[in-house]
Amino acid sequence: MALSTIPPILNITTPSSPIVDTGAGTTVGALILSLVFLLGFPGNLFIIWSVLARARKHSVTTLLILNLAIADGSLMALTPFFVIYLIMKTWVFGNVMCKLLFYLCLVNMYASIQLIMLMSIYRLVAVLWPRHVTLITGRKTVIWVLAVVWVLVMLASVPAMIFRKVRIQNNSSVCEPVHDDNRDVALQYMLELVFGFLIPYTVIVVSYICILRRLRQTKFRRRIRSEKLILAIVLTFCLFWLPYHLVNMVQVTWALCPKGQVKETLNLIWHKSRAVTSAVAFISSCANPVLYFFAGKSYIRREGLAFMARLFEGTALDSATRKSRQNSQNSREKDKEADAVMLKEKDQDSSSNAKPVNNSK
Repeated sequence: MALSTIPPILNITTPSSPIVDTGAGTTVGALILSLVFLLGFPGNLFIIWSVLARARKHSVTTLLILNLAIADGSLMALTPFFVIYLIMKTWVFGNVMCKLLFYLCLVNMYASIQLIMLMSIYRLVAVLWPRHVTLITGRKTVIWVLAVVWVLVMLASVPAMIFRKVRIQNNSSVCEPVHDDNRDVALQYMLELVFGFLIPYTVIVVSYICILRRLRQTKFRRRIRSEKLILAIVLTFCLFWLPYHLVNMVQVTWALCPKGQVKETLNLIWHKSRAVTSAVAFISSCANPVLYFFAGKSYIRREGLAFMARLFEGTALDSATRKSRQNSQNSREKDKEADAVMLKEKDQDSSSNAKPVNNSK
């Protein structure tokens, strides 16, 4: 396929040189992805093993962390393909793999942020309404919610499979989005921006504002350490994905902007930044094992390889569930004691009232 055979309309929304042909940008991207793979892939596998083989109880938080590790680990498993792509500066895996790999990347990106959002919502309910948290902690309920999340993210990622194609550009094969017009560009990246960043992070920020306010007002202070761990996961994800979504904003603005100097400048910005910001976004998937390691290092001497599982059991807010059950059990015991006292007093009253009757006889 020669460059001249590409329909002219496609050149409207596609830069004149491939994204991987940016010199230092691709070199930095390849280095980042290599380090991310070496650290993140075995780290997430260890988390999955810890939950499945070492965790004594699969709580809601543990199941969410397991699914998050599966999403991150799957993303890490794809990084060697992109390292080769950045080093060779040409796509050698064919059109089907071009569509499939970028589709799976988007699926795991969506899944990660949606799972973190669910984690925040669950902790919000557990802190603000601990007596009602048992209503959403049933195993079937959690599995159904997780299944719905995975189905939704798979559907939301379909545009990546539709628009990605292998094309010949500057005598090299590139795997890039190919759009018929600028509206398709805006649609694809606005979907990523809204569903993958704005909505979940709005929910997360509101949830944690409410959680932290409640923690300062109540006796939940002893769980502030676990809140800090989950908050660190949220902030880390935001830190590494924010540049990627900023580039999405730039590309959407470029697509909707009329022709002129501004449009050319925006085109240059997103084109030069895409490879690096995408590589930086991958770091978030290897950051969680590092956070878990530092959070659970106090368990290492006592628990050995099971330290990660004990950390998850310790940070799970099922302690709130246990507390609510304890409170309800204590209240039932107090009610029983109160009933027993009332019955005893009633018996005493009836016996004392019965004595005059016997004397009269």
